[in-house]
Amino acid sequence: MKSYSESYKAAGVDITAGYKAVELMKAHIARTRNEGCLDDVGGFGGCFGLPTGMEEPVLVSGTDGCGTKVKMAILMDKHDTIGIDAVAMCVNDIICCGARPLFFLDYIACGKNIPEKIAAIVSGVAEGCVQSGAALIGGETAEHPGMMPENEYDLAGFAVGIVDKKKILDNTKTEEGDVIIALASSGVHSNGFSLVRKVFDIDNNPDSLYTPCDELGGASVAETLLTPTRIYVKSVLALLEKVNVKGISHITGGGFYENLPRALPKGYTAKVNRSAVKVLPIFELIAKTGNIPERDMFNTYNMGVGMSITVPAGEVDTALEILKANGEDAYVIGEIVKGDEGVIIC
Repeated sequence: MKSYSESYKAAGVDITAGYKAVELMKAHIARTRNEGCLDDVGGFGGCFGLPTGMEEPVLVSGTDGCGTKVKMAILMDKHDTIGIDAVAMCVNDIICCGARPLFFLDYIACGKNIPEKIAAIVSGVAEGCVQSGAALIGGETAEHPGMMPENEYDLAGFAVGIVDKKKILDNTKTEEGDVIIALASSGVHSNGFSLVRKVFDIDNNPDSLYTPCDELGGASVAETLLTPTRIYVKSVLALLEKVNVKGISHITGGGFYENLPRALPKGYTAKVNRSAVKVLPIFELIAKTGNIPERDMFNTYNMGVGMSITVPAGEVDTALEILKANGEDAYVIGEIVKGDEGVIIC
């Protein structure tokens, strides 16, 4: 008679593979431990001690995934960077409130648990946590035979940060004449990949992605698209200590037109100097190949600006100095004006 575990394996779920995956990922998780970690991997819940020293500590949470960028990782059979994207999409959101990330949890759904592949995915998650200062305190790998093909998976995550209530960014303090600073992106990041796949006909002609491309400096479309999302946490935290930041926007899905207004009070508009925006070659190639109007591009992609930060005009030089000292390509792209348009790109 077969044991229940053998029967479960016959049904498509390999419990021992799950155990092996956990063992393989432990070394990656250990890299992320910080002062708040209270236990090791494998418990039913991840425990984390809150830092002290704040008058009114407020927890800030965010959850997100990598969208169909995961498809690129699967096509390239490269799984050790997509986890950075999962972390970035969450921590870049919560830093917009002024919150410092504390910890992160991941969720991987897969058609078949291949321990080495799962460990590679988690290695990227761990790297993203290291870059943002968050601890990876737990997660879940769910094997879904019959729901997903064996070689496919999806990845999502959840981050929690903390900020003193009096330091939560308040966009109501925004004034006419405040200056908008851009932080350069590393590429497409993790939004708009459904359109990317259609433009380059990736699903029907994946081999074309691997040809070196002159427009991309000799890199292939595939490796350019898989470039991990940049994590801005540490540079923004350094900025918040020295500069009166009025608002921050993480430029994700919806591009400029949806995300810049989220950091503005009613009655104010972000006026962006189009010629100042350092558009990356990958966006020019997407627009050219897909014959996509410029407004649609700015309404879908970050166009080379992964985050925008609004500061008083008198503090621009200080802000730029701090951001550049922390490794950012930071530059001015516009200013705040009165109006209800939300965004003007001219």
